[in-house]
Amino acid sequence: MSAPAPSPLAVVDAEPLPRQDEVLTEAALTFVAELHRRFTPRRDELLARRAERRAEIARTSSLDFLPETAAIREDDSWRVAPSPAALDDRRVEITGPTDRKMTINALNSGARIWLADFEDASAPTWENVILGQLSLSDAYQRRIDFTDPRSGKSYALKDADELATVVMRPRGWHLAERHLQLNGEQVPGALVDFGLYFFHNAKRLIELGKGPYFYLPKTESHLEARLWNDVFVFAQDYVGIPQGTVRATVLIETITAAYEMEEILYELRDHASGLNAGRWDYLFSIVKNFRDGGAKFVLPDRNAVTMTAPFMRAYTELLVRTCHKRGAHAIGGMAAFIPSRHDAEVNKVAFEKVKADKDREAHDGFDGSWVAHPDLVPIAMASFDAVLGDRPNQKDRLREDVSVAAGDLIAIDSLDARPTYEGLRNAVQVGIRYIEAWLRGMGAVAIFNLMEDAATAEISRSQIWQWINAGVEFEHDGRTVRATPELARGLAADELAAIRPEIGEEAFTAGRWQQAHDLLLTVALDDDYADFLTLPAYEQLRG
Repeated sequence: MSAPAPSPLAVVDAEPLPRQDEVLTEAALTFVAELHRRFTPRRDELLARRAERRAEIARTSSLDFLPETAAIREDDSWRVAPSPAALDDRRVEITGPTDRKMTINALNSGARIWLADFEDASAPTWENVILGQLSLSDAYQRRIDFTDPRSGKSYALKDADELATVVMRPRGWHLAERHLQLNGEQVPGALVDFGLYFFHNAKRLIELGKGPYFYLPKTESHLEARLWNDVFVFAQDYVGIPQGTVRATVLIETITAAYEMEEILYELRDHASGLNAGRWDYLFSIVKNFRDGGAKFVLPDRNAVTMTAPFMRAYTELLVRTCHKRGAHAIGGMAAFIPSRHDAEVNKVAFEKVKADKDREAHDGFDGSWVAHPDLVPIAMASFDAVLGDRPNQKDRLREDVSVAAGDLIAIDSLDARPTYEGLRNAVQVGIRYIEAWLRGMGAVAIFNLMEDAATAEISRSQIWQWINAGVEFEHDGRTVRATPELARGLAADELAAIRPEIGEEAFTAGRWQQAHDLLLTVALDDDYADFLTLPAYEQLRG
């Protein structure tokens, strides 16, 4: 391959950061520019296809497995590539953003995998995008440490054989990076995150006995998986590493992707590692796609929709069966509880729920699961150790007892629960608190003893929108109350009034509370439903 032309990629409207030149080298920017030229046109076509598919769902209020790909599903002969040693045992995975403290704590946590997150757990400020890349590169070169300026506590990496394996999550296809532009056009954030990480670290990771491993978020179809596969093929040739070195785990966190699990694995089969079953983004996708489908698609309070709900069981069991049929890992959902340093009883109750959840996943056939806090690693580890023992996974458990019909995945009305007034209030509270932190550059936020990320805000604002537009009624204080814009505005005003004394006048004034309040109400009350909260929020994000 002849040497590519130097990059005309421009850094736009970004304050220079310490050491950013180590990330934004001419060679790295040339690679990202080439990714943009080759793949952004197809990305744009696929985003347009999303809108067409959503319009079809609005017309039919239904989804089905694709007839045109039936041959792929019916062909029992194909498998994904064998797992590399570093990804064979994934029994506990910890998730979190890529700041230096989290990088060290996650790698040291005892989890087998760290999902290093440039997506929902990271607000995409220029600082987070660039310094997150430096954190990972520094960790691989063992030149990372951190001293907490408040506590004075120092953090350093353990021995190499005790560290988690990194699986990096870039931004979704829909997000752009405004600070990197080619001829005035913003480069997709997915290609920026992937491109900078891959270019700087792929060969280094191979030398460490690992490789460039990725989680792919917000995928809506097998055609989007095909695009990622083509990116991987090109990237591996570009830097001169063997085809198949990349491994990707796809988050099945959209309802449309749930109908294309086998096809997604097939498109990525030379690079596929597994599929992941989450909750909040999946529920957000159901609301987004079926928001005008009538009462049978109205979700109850988000905390009432557990993974044991019938339509969620259909989704998770189909995922395990699909993965194991094709030789891939099935990874379970998030335990988001953040332990309290002050309330042992709260911890006791929560730890029991976490254990029950992880026990269920391990017994259902999952090969691993997610936690949000290092204190939960031993709990999840014990659940999977009890089932796996010395085996790295249970991919040999084929779950041939599972049979899921198309309608089972969208049988929302099979859940015996209804929206509540307290559920609406919680959605408003969490929405405001999360968005305020996000606008200050924080993507992973502890709220009411749960680690929340952008998916939380998406389901919160979506449920407010859905309940109002569906005319949901609640029982409250002995009377029937209807979900209306006025009710939501009143709850939002009450929340702002409560936050001010809770955090103090100085912190309230220094924060972005009114802005968060206004943005939540905009995306929750507008007649036109915004596809992603993070799109208008990004316009207001400083840095």
